[in-house]
Amino acid sequence: MGFAILNGNIIDRSEAKVDVEDRGYQFGDGVYEVIRVYNGKMFTGAEHLERFGKSSDSIGISLPYRTEELLALLEELIEKNNLQLGIIYMQLTRGVSPRNHAFPIEKVAPVLTAYTKEFARPDESMKKGVPAILTEDIRWLRCDIKSLNLLGNLLAKQKAAEAGCFEAIQHRGENVTEGSSSNIYIVKNGVVITHESNNLILKGITKDVILELCLENNIPVEERTFTLEELANADEVFLSSTTSEVMPIVEIDDKKVTEGQPGPVTKKLQKLFQLEIENQCGKLK
Repeated sequence: MGFAILNGNIIDRSEAKVDVEDRGYQFGDGVYEVIRVYNGKMFTGAEHLERFGKSSDSIGISLPYRTEELLALLEELIEKNNLQLGIIYMQLTRGVSPRNHAFPIEKVAPVLTAYTKEFARPDESMKKGVPAILTEDIRWLRCDIKSLNLLGNLLAKQKAAEAGCFEAIQHRGENVTEGSSSNIYIVKNGVVITHESNNLILKGITKDVILELCLENNIPVEERTFTLEELANADEVFLSSTTSEVMPIVEIDDKKVTEGQPGPVTKKLQKLFQLEIENQCGKLK
C-alpha cells in the first residue's frame, strides 16, 4: 500500500488512521489539496501549498507547518512511494473533539494527512475532447475555499457520469461559474474568457498557469462572468484542472461545440502547458 503522512510523520499507509470524532470526518471541517507529480517532481507545488494555507486560514485552522517544511515532507513521501506520474492528496482538519457544531473550546491539534496515487495523463481525452452537461450550481457561497464540503460538486459530477459525460458545467441562473471539479473557459474570436477569481469559483492553480501563458504568448484574455448564451455561441470551450490539464470540451448537452473538435487556441494552450510542465519537471514521455 505504500506510505502516507500523518501529522508530520511518514508511516505505513495501512497504519494511517484517524479518530471517529475527527471533525473532518463528522463535519467536513477541513481543507484539502491535490498536487500533480511528473517525473517524480511536484508541479506548482509551492503554489498549491500557498492556496492550502489560505483555505485553512479562511476557516480558522492554523497550518502547523511552514511551506518549506511541507514541501520537504511531500518530496520525501514521493521518494518513499517511488511515484513518477501521479498525484499527492493532502488534507487538514480542525482535529479530534467531541461532536459539537461549534468549534472546540479547548485547544485541539489539527490533523494533517497525505498520500500518493499513480495517475496517468489523460492523453486520449485531451486529443479528442470530452462531452459535458449543464447543471444549476447549488453550492455554498465560498467556493474559493477548497474545503472538504464537496456534496454539491459530487451531485453535479454524478449527473455528468450518469449522462456519460466527463464534466458538469455549473451555472447560477444565466451565468456560468465552473465545472464540478474544474475551471471553465470559452474562446470567442480568439479571446479566452473565464470567470473572474472570486468567491463563486475555486481559483485554480492550473488556471493561473494558463492565464500567465496567455499573457506571455499574446493570447487575449478576459476574466469576467459569461453567460449560457455566450457558452452556446463559443468558438471553443475547454476546462482545466490539476489532473485534466487543458481539456477540450467538444459537446455540451448532446450539442457539438462548433465542429465537435478541439479548437486551435485550445490546442496551442495544450502545447504551451506541456512545455511549462517540462520546464519544471523535465521531459515528458
